[in-house]
Amino acid sequence: MASEKEAALLTVPSDSPTLFDKIINKEIPANIVYEDDKVLAFRDTNPQAPVHILLIPKVRDGLTGLSKAEEKHCEILGQLLYTAKLVAKQEGLLENGFRLVINDGPSGCQSVYHLHLHLLGGRQMNWPPG
Repeated sequence: MASEKEAALLTVPSDSPTLFDKIINKEIPANIVYEDDKVLAFRDTNPQAPVHILLIPKVRDGLTGLSKAEEKHCEILGQLLYTAKLVAKQEGLLENGFRLVINDGPSGCQSVYHLHLHLLGGRQMNWPPG
C-alpha cells in the first residue's frame, strides 16, 4: 500500500466524483458524526490521533483545495471552521484543545481533491508537525 505522501504525489485534480462525493451521496459507507445541509463530518479510516475527523463541504463548487478558494467560497469556509468547533465540542476536545489541518496540493500531501479539514485531538500534538 502506498504511503500518504506517495498517494498525494500520484493524485491529480479531476472533475470526476471523488471518494468524498461518494460518501456525501451515500454510495459508500462512512462513520458520520455530523451532517447539515452544507457540511458533512466523518471519522477518518486511517486515524492519526484518537480523534481524527474529516469535515467537507457537501458541494465542491470548484473548491478542490484551499488554494482554489475564491470570494464566493467565504461562507462555506467559515461554516467549515465553525462546524469544526461544534464537532470538537461534541467529541469532548474543547477543554484540552485540538488541531485543524488542511493539506493543499502535492507538497501539502493532499490525496483527495475535495477541500477537507482534518480535526485531530485526544492526545498531545507535537510541533513542528511535519
